[in-house]
Amino acid sequence: MSNINRKKEALDYHALGRPGKIAIVPTKPYNSQRDLSLAYSPGVAEPCLAIAENPEDAYKYTAKGNLVAVISNGTAVLGLGDIGAQAGKPVMEGKGLLFKIFADIDVFDIELDTKNVDEFVNIVKALEPTFGGINLEDIKAPECFEIERRLKAEMNIPVMHDDQHGTAIISGAALINACELQGKDIASVKIVVNGAGAAAISCTSMYVAVGAKKENIVMLDSKGVIRSDREQLDGSKAEWATDRDIHTLADAVQGADVFIGLSAADVLTAEMLKSMADNPIVLAMANPNPEIAYDLAVATRSDIIMGTGRSDYPNQVNNVLGFPYIFRGALDVRATAINEEMKIAAVRAIADLAKQNVPEEVNQAYNTNNLRFGPDYVIPKPTDPRLITEVSIAVAKAAIASGVARQTITDWEAYKDALHKRLGKDDGIMRKVTSIAKNKPKRVVFAEADNVKTLRAAQIVKEEGIAIPILLGNKERITDMIEEYAFDLDNVVIIDPKAEEKTERFEKYAEHLYRKRQRRGVSKMDAIKLMSNRNYFAASMVEFGEADTLISGLTRNYASTIKPALHVIGAKEGSRIVGMYMMLTSKGPLFLGDTTVNTDPSAEELADITVLIEKAVRRFNVKPRIAMLSYSNFGSSDGSTPTKVREAVKLLHKNHPEIIVDGELQANFALNKEMLDSNFPFSTLKGESANTLIFPSLASGNIAYKLLQEVGNAEAVGPILLGMNKPVHVLQLDSSVREIVNMVTIAVVDAQAHESSK
Repeated sequence: MSNINRKKEALDYHALGRPGKIAIVPTKPYNSQRDLSLAYSPGVAEPCLAIAENPEDAYKYTAKGNLVAVISNGTAVLGLGDIGAQAGKPVMEGKGLLFKIFADIDVFDIELDTKNVDEFVNIVKALEPTFGGINLEDIKAPECFEIERRLKAEMNIPVMHDDQHGTAIISGAALINACELQGKDIASVKIVVNGAGAAAISCTSMYVAVGAKKENIVMLDSKGVIRSDREQLDGSKAEWATDRDIHTLADAVQGADVFIGLSAADVLTAEMLKSMADNPIVLAMANPNPEIAYDLAVATRSDIIMGTGRSDYPNQVNNVLGFPYIFRGALDVRATAINEEMKIAAVRAIADLAKQNVPEEVNQAYNTNNLRFGPDYVIPKPTDPRLITEVSIAVAKAAIASGVARQTITDWEAYKDALHKRLGKDDGIMRKVTSIAKNKPKRVVFAEADNVKTLRAAQIVKEEGIAIPILLGNKERITDMIEEYAFDLDNVVIIDPKAEEKTERFEKYAEHLYRKRQRRGVSKMDAIKLMSNRNYFAASMVEFGEADTLISGLTRNYASTIKPALHVIGAKEGSRIVGMYMMLTSKGPLFLGDTTVNTDPSAEELADITVLIEKAVRRFNVKPRIAMLSYSNFGSSDGSTPTKVREAVKLLHKNHPEIIVDGELQANFALNKEMLDSNFPFSTLKGESANTLIFPSLASGNIAYKLLQEVGNAEAVGPILLGMNKPVHVLQLDSSVREIVNMVTIAVVDAQAHESSK
């Protein structure tokens, strides 16, 4: 893209439609006169009086507890310098956008047209009743040091200058992990810091706080090495002055272990890099171009760990890894400050997160298959959904432990769930199911193991202790893929069904299939041929107890995948087969059925389906509230579908009075308890929305779950196959790795339930 086109695209992004990037959205009803009278006069007097009596009630009755001010005077904007308060406003709006999308924190951006420190401090101090926290942004040094110091001392809410501490926290985490990977002790590494502005000084202080030694650090500014014999040396730089006989960057980096760049592009040459110690660490964070180009650095030193401020290279030192979650944790305990303990806790949490398995959604975002802790991945990626829980919780705990929290959290699991819900990622039920699976992992056959997604999922469930994978497919191909993608699947059993021909096991499997299907047109020769199919072989392993459950369907359609399991294993006696989806929504889990098997069930079949699904939902420790759906509400329309659903509900009320079920109902009434209570107060679902939906046909159920998945941004877990004699689960075609892992987890819990029911 040309510079002209890029400029136009950037300007259009900010200008087209509604100008700017943020807006205020009401959080309370406002449609009626009564709503407005509660929102403003006269109803608003009550919270005002409550707050006047107890100022802490501002957190209860107003947005203060989730509101941060992003404040700047525009004197050090990005790489643009002193462009003024108003010109810096787009940046402050952008910062507000990041706060909201990453941590659900509301922001007012405030641009102050003053360079006077006293005036700046007095204005911000006067804003304390409005905000729960203050994020200072793009204020030049040395004024930024004085402004932050005074505001922290004089205000009773968290204050942080992110340009200083954000970069310090993220690069601190990168330095800790890079030292570990390079086999260096942070207490003994020689560090060169090129730059002496706000960020550089804060970063250097942080490195000392996490273990580096002050005597091993050399700092440079535009005049060269900061030496103690320099005249007119200000206090912030004097702290890092050295007596050593070194004067230039070339002198400083010779034999150094670490180079930290917070200065200007291309100041570190290839020759300088060559002079550094073995296994050097370079964090070149000048923007938009680093102190040494990434490609040049890695071409010059094959033993380097290199990080920059750019997203197009590995190890991006990006402040968004820190500030949203630091403020989130601080706000949630009503901290009076963001202190050193909280910042160090954030450093450790970010560093530790990089060592955990990387979620598949992060791999997908960066178009890779296997991000893992190593030279090209020393800190997490900004899209990692776990940052909000790992960092916010660490910061909140540090605030409580260090005595700056005015509110204590005792149930950390509940807090973790609340953080997920803030971003519409309520996967609490899957975390509970995962915990159950880990208590007793089961053997899971992966019938399509010659696929990168399958192998990635197998690695995850193995590493996390969810399941014991068994891989089916061409052994040579699977082994080559494991080596190519560096999957950790040592000691995992790999079986090639075609190579098993003429073995005793293969003949046993084929004979069993022949006996079950001989009166359905399957000859002995047919059974032998079919057993070379991995889905038939995998189902036979489950049938004969050589595996506990199987997963398949990633590359084949549903019908061709389920057919072998039906032929080899079959349904439970007296039961039917049902497909159920669990949709993870921002409002909690929603169970849907039948979505994959029964095309046009009768009233009796609908009743049977409901009973099966009700039992399955209970296994997730969820009390089922079941709505039988149609296009009518309790007889409001005639037709074969409403009549069928009505009859099914009658059967359920008669034969299963313990089940909470009602219908026929339209979907919006089933999911909106206010509408249901107002219009149908007689319903057995009154008082709470339905969490389980039974559809009148396969078409309606299948369409509904796919719409929820694509338009409603719900995560689909399924199809969960119910009614089989032994646990078998079929994936959606082209499932993601996350979806495969979820289904393996469900399959393990299902296998546990089958075992306990024997």
